[in-house]
Amino acid sequence: MFTTILPRNRKGRRIALLAGFVATCSVAFLAFNVSQEIRLLGSAQSDNVQWSLVQTQVEFLDFVQEVEADPVDPAQMRQEFDVFFSRITTVKEATVFEGLRADPAVRQHLETLTAFLDEAVSIIDAPDDELLRQVSRLTSMALEIAPTVRALGNSGLDLYAREADFQREKVARTMTQLAVAIAALIAVLLFAILHLYRLNANIYRREQENKQTSMRMSTVMGTSLDGVIVCDANGLILQFSPAAEGIFGFKEEDVLGQEIGSVIVPDHMRKAHDAGMERMRDKGEKRVVGKGRVKLEAKHREGHIFPVELAIQSATTDEGEIFVAFLRDISNRVAAEAELVAARDKALAGEKLKTDFLSTMSHEIRTPLNGLLGNMSLLRDTTLSPLQERYVGYMETSGRLLMSHISDVLDITRYDAGKLSTRSRPVDISALLQDIVDNQKGTATRNETSLTWRWRGEPMNRVLSDHDRLQHVLMNLIGNAVKFTRRGEVSVTVENVGEADETELLIKIADTGPGISADLAERIFDDFVTGNVAYDREAGGTGLGLSIAKRFVDALGGEIGVESVVGEGSTFWVKLPVTPAGEADDKPKRPAILLPTRPLNVLLVEDNEINRIVAREMLQAEGHLVVEAHDGPQGVAAAAETHFDLILMDISMPIMDGRAATRAIRNSNGACKDTVIVALTANAMPEEQREFLADGMNGILTKPLSRPALRDLLGQIGRPSSHETHGMIDTGHSDQTRDTLGEEAFVKLRSRFVTEVDEFQDWLESGEVHDFLEISARAHKVAGSAAVFGAGPLGKTLKQIERAAKVGNVDDIRDSSARFAASWIQTKAQLSQ
Repeated sequence: MFTTILPRNRKGRRIALLAGFVATCSVAFLAFNVSQEIRLLGSAQSDNVQWSLVQTQVEFLDFVQEVEADPVDPAQMRQEFDVFFSRITTVKEATVFEGLRADPAVRQHLETLTAFLDEAVSIIDAPDDELLRQVSRLTSMALEIAPTVRALGNSGLDLYAREADFQREKVARTMTQLAVAIAALIAVLLFAILHLYRLNANIYRREQENKQTSMRMSTVMGTSLDGVIVCDANGLILQFSPAAEGIFGFKEEDVLGQEIGSVIVPDHMRKAHDAGMERMRDKGEKRVVGKGRVKLEAKHREGHIFPVELAIQSATTDEGEIFVAFLRDISNRVAAEAELVAARDKALAGEKLKTDFLSTMSHEIRTPLNGLLGNMSLLRDTTLSPLQERYVGYMETSGRLLMSHISDVLDITRYDAGKLSTRSRPVDISALLQDIVDNQKGTATRNETSLTWRWRGEPMNRVLSDHDRLQHVLMNLIGNAVKFTRRGEVSVTVENVGEADETELLIKIADTGPGISADLAERIFDDFVTGNVAYDREAGGTGLGLSIAKRFVDALGGEIGVESVVGEGSTFWVKLPVTPAGEADDKPKRPAILLPTRPLNVLLVEDNEINRIVAREMLQAEGHLVVEAHDGPQGVAAAAETHFDLILMDISMPIMDGRAATRAIRNSNGACKDTVIVALTANAMPEEQREFLADGMNGILTKPLSRPALRDLLGQIGRPSSHETHGMIDTGHSDQTRDTLGEEAFVKLRSRFVTEVDEFQDWLESGEVHDFLEISARAHKVAGSAAVFGAGPLGKTLKQIERAAKVGNVDDIRDSSARFAASWIQTKAQLSQ
């Protein structure tokens, strides 16, 4: 602040002094002129009125008196003569006397006087001695010329009077100018006084501000929780705040003047500190100064090392550059951060452990379930008594219930991990509700309860939503209402409550059951909440149904809630934002199970004996040939020697798991290099299933293995033309991949596939010379990806490129590449649809 204001004050002071000097000089000059004028006027006071041609005799008489004086004063005589001479000369030459000079008498007088003066000048200008000797002569001459002087003076009375007036006016003007100059000088002096007063006030104010700033800085330094250390350019400590004393254990008086490195810098950092100070002094290089807060280590007086947060700023003072360091002991924060990191790592490890546990338990539970349900399915193909048929049904129901519980737990895990995906497709709301109501009619009848549903307002049958998730939610809510209502009513209503162009479905399930208490209603959607005592008496359950329903509704972007009165009933409601979908031309038909037209040669790779038996019996019951392999290496060996139509590959196996075995088969030149490989696994986690497909598998069958799923797969292998296709894409296979991965993951994987093929095409057509083995390897990789999406024709051309590259046939590579480019254009267009 001082560096900007003080120069301005000095400049103002210089201007004021200059103005005062100019005004003073002007006043002095005018005063001199006035004094001169006054002196001139004073020299003619005796003839103030008669100072004209008429009064020349007075001047002449003065001259005469000096001539006749005793003793004679030469100087005074000359002065009087000069006055008279000057006056006569003025009359002769001045313009104002032109009219007077026109008079012949006046001209004669002037000529006479001129002759007198010319003669007298030689006497007057002579030295004093000569002048005194000629006084008598001069007296005679004066007496002779006196009448002429009087005659001339009388003729010019008026003219000389006007001349006197002019002289007085000139003096008056000069006096006026002097007055103005004096006023200006006074104004300048007043301005200077005011300016000096303001400067003095500013200086006083700045002094006060500096005192206050100093007091504030002292207060800040004294109360700051951060330590403040001020050093000079050599690193010598100039100030050491109280907080710094507390942080480092030194007193300020003990460290003032010491080099900061020797006080607070740890020994192992001294060399780097000294080098930095040297760089800063020699080259002005500042690596830490002005760079914000940095974390470093510092040394305490007692010698122990601790972490600090440091920020350094520099400033320029009259004594040179100084550096201000702000330090903070962050030992507690570092310890807290370490604890947080440890807690985070522990939580992540726990989450991974949880996922791994669920994955393992899913596999371990599904594997024996596969054996149980598979054997029960086979058992139904034998001759059973009615009692045995009923027992088998009971066992199947229990097995399916257990499988449902496993799926519920996995769904919760997926949602909590943010991996629960939804798939938006046209859904017929009316058909969906009718199917669920029909499914629950039997239970409602047994409970002597009526079950109905209806639209409120204009029906909106077809919307875009996730059919499976929505079905799960509605089945759970309607099933619970029917289950817990005795001799009452259950009504389902659907209404579009959206505003303007928005569509929002409000689905209400109202029952006349026992109702839910307010406390229970607040936590009814939490995990493992099974209801009140009355609910527990009527039916059991895991308490996961409503919590999973809430997770599904949240995933769909909706809301779910309940309103209930104990003893009167409950109303569960679901509000979902949806998009209207066009009406279907025909009613959807259930896909018929496709039966193969020929027996298939199937390789079954499975380490569990019971599961092998179940799968083998199911396959053989369908009329297919089965070759068994007990582990991964046996499966790879069998696939290398014999061509199979289908390979069913278990995932979790000793020695070599199914993923490694699949990669080995795909990367070999064996007989089954291009054979369809389907994972037969209990691993139901979506991210794991995506990895299976990335390894080169074509599909996934989830344990426990069901006959409908197996028949559908066999139908696809035995009669591939029976699938719905759109030229370049096998939509049946693509839909199966979509169902397995989920909509979001499928879209991301498809985008990766398109990028992969585009990059391969650009690389292949770049014009560069490529290695045959590299062409073969990249074509093989892309062909495996094409198989995942059912892009058969594209995969076929890629395999042709692969085979041509292996034998080094350049012409075949060129021809196959051209077919590949044309096939990819069509395939890419259909993928986008």
